[in-house]
Parts: sequence; C-alpha cells; structure tokens
Amino acid sequence: MFDPVQLRTFLAVAQTLSFTRAAGRLGVRQSTVSQQVRRLEAAAGRQLFVRDTHSVRLTEDGEAMLGFARTILEANERAAHWFAGTRLRGRLRFGASEDFVLTRLPEVLEGFRREHPEVDLELTVDLSETLQKRLAAGRLDLVLVKRHPDGEPHGRLVWRDRLVWIGGERLRLDPHRPLPLVAFPPPAVTRARALEVLERSGRSWRVVCTSGSLSGLVAAARAGLGVMAHTLGMIPPGLVRLAPGPGLPDLGEVDVVLLHGAPPGSTARGAAEALARAVLAAGDRLQG
Repeated sequence: MFDPVQLRTFLAVAQTLSFTRAAGRLGVRQSTVSQQVRRLEAAAGRQLFVRDTHSVRLTEDGEAMLGFARTILEANERAAHWFAGTRLRGRLRFGASEDFVLTRLPEVLEGFRREHPEVDLELTVDLSETLQKRLAAGRLDLVLVKRHPDGEPHGRLVWRDRLVWIGGERLRLDPHRPLPLVAFPPPAVTRARALEVLERSGRSWRVVCTSGSLSGLVAAARAGLGVMAHTLGMIPPGLVRLAPGPGLPDLGEVDVVLLHGAPPGSTARGAAEALARAVLAAGDRLQG
C-alpha cells in the first residue's frame, strides 16, 4: 500500500523538479518533502529521483511511479467523495491561459465533468494578465495562468518552465536585420518578457504578427514570418525550439500557477478546490 500523502508529495516534486518549490506548493517544510519521498522510495524499494545540488530528475522507476501515483490518487479521490456522500454542485467559472488550448487540459476538464456532473463548468480562455484581472474583479473563481517567478507569492505552483524562442524548422534569421516577432497583444506575459530581454540585450526587433489567438500565432510562425517566445513544455506541433545565440537572448523562467477567487465556504470554492486538485495531479501531463 502506498501512502496518498507520500504520493502527493512525490507528484509535487516530479512536476516542479524542485524539493523547495514542492514544499512551497504543499505548504510544508523542505525537510518534510525529503522525508516523504524517502519513505515512498523505501516502500517501493526503488530510487525515484536523481538529485544533486543543482537539479532533480526522475529515474526510470520514477517515471513509472508517476502514472501509478495519478491513478491511485484519482481513485482515492473518487472513493472519498462516494463514501462521504457529498456531491459538488453549482456554477464554477474557470479561466485558462491561451497556451493551454493545445495541451491535454481538455482531458482534465472532461474527467472533472464526469466526476462532478452537477457542477456547471464555465470556461474562459484569455491572456494570463486579463484572467487575473477578471479573477480580482470577482468574475472568475479559479484560473490557470503564467506568471513571472518573482511575482506575487500567492497561488499554487503547478510547474516551473523555461521560456524559449520557437519558430518554423526552416526559419533563417538575418542577424543584421530587426528580429521578426510573432506575439500576443499586451499585456501578455510572453510578449512583455521578449521585449524586455531584447531591449536589455540591445537587439533590434519588429512585430510582424499580433494575435490574441494561439492558433493565429502558430500559423504565422509555421509560415516563417518570425519567432515566438513560448514555454518549453508546451511547444505547439509544427514548431521547434531555436538555438540560443547573440540575437536570441535567454528568456528565463516562468511559473504556471493556480489562483483562487471563490471565497472560502462558498459552493464555488468546493468545486474550485476539486478542479485545482485535478489540475495539480495532471500537471506533468499538461506539458509536452
């Protein structure tokens, strides 16, 4: 038997690839995270992580445990709801950043609706900054958004990713001409970061395509119009990571977080918590 607490701790480390960030997500000390992982490794009789002072990565057995952990925790959640006799109901207003449209988020939402058929789920897809404003205004109950790692400390970290430059496979850039950019409109996180690092590095640029739709940006990038700043774990099909160089400065990291808006004790809060748990459990599946 595997302890659900140890499995949740394992998932948090596997998705953030950091014992420190996993502790922050779970609201416990780093020593507690290390202890829970050691106990799970002892129960499994296998090493699940390779870790040193600079990095954490899953072993082959750790990759296998990832699938088992999700299955066990999902079954545990269903059993708990069944025997508690509680059925979630009411309206849940969920917002997700445009980037997640092409990931496996629809599968997570489908599973949530199947488990909680009496919850009226409303989905809003928009830019991260816009969704956070709607959340603050009380127009959304839960959002899944990108945020600068040095931003506000509130929220639950789903995973930390790198921002990279992407483009079509046959794209060739002229270092003597302004960098052609394909970007979301303001106040998009990726656009702001791209312009910031380009200005800081002294690289000239020009926007060749602006679209509020990820599909529009992907079409422009596939056509070879220019480059995009995008999360490494969610690169759309048909586009590739471009090798960094003098004309493509490092974009740094970005956090993917869940932010609550529904007040504690409300009907929407219970549904939001259940969906948040589903997203956190599936965090690694939302990445490429």
